[in-house]
Amino acid sequence: MSTAPALDPAHTAFLVMDYQPAILALLPEGGYRDALLTRVEGAISDVRANGGTIAYVRVGFTEADWDAIPATNKSFAPVAQHRVMHHEDPAAAIHDRLAPQDGDIMVRKVRYGGISTTDLDQRLRERGITTLVVSGISTSGVVLSTVIDAADRDYQLYVLSDGVADPDTEVHNVLLHQVLPSRAHIIDTAELHTLLRAD
Repeated sequence: MSTAPALDPAHTAFLVMDYQPAILALLPEGGYRDALLTRVEGAISDVRANGGTIAYVRVGFTEADWDAIPATNKSFAPVAQHRVMHHEDPAAAIHDRLAPQDGDIMVRKVRYGGISTTDLDQRLRERGITTLVVSGISTSGVVLSTVIDAADRDYQLYVLSDGVADPDTEVHNVLLHQVLPSRAHIIDTAELHTLLRAD
């Protein structure tokens, strides 16, 4: 049984981050990706059914975004140099199985974190959101950056352990078990289901 506090759906947003074909392609092929999508698909349905907010974050660049990346940025200079992840490329869209609906929040970012280069924080605050449930690819990229940023902004945080993934299993495990628990409650999709319904 989870020791995490119950969720108030009216003040909770489920973050679905970087679930894009180009990024999913970095994960092991076959059943792993499909199972991950199935779990996140179920979590989205669960949060929706209980009146929570779904917020999508995706990475995608315009020509101006690429041009603004300095050569000193170790992670993103190669992205600019090779002109990858154009925001209109189908590979940079949210995966079809997790497609946004009317009323969902949708932001496009140009760095790792879901908050630092977007208006996500403002849009969440406008809806009275104080709690975030985080899913995303990868654990060492968008998940880590967003959790650290959101923790500094005093959100109550939950990381969906079976809704985050990373190409590097060892890094994923260290983050999930040793780093992220200092800032977030670590729960899985079954616990999410229970916490959404707890009084």
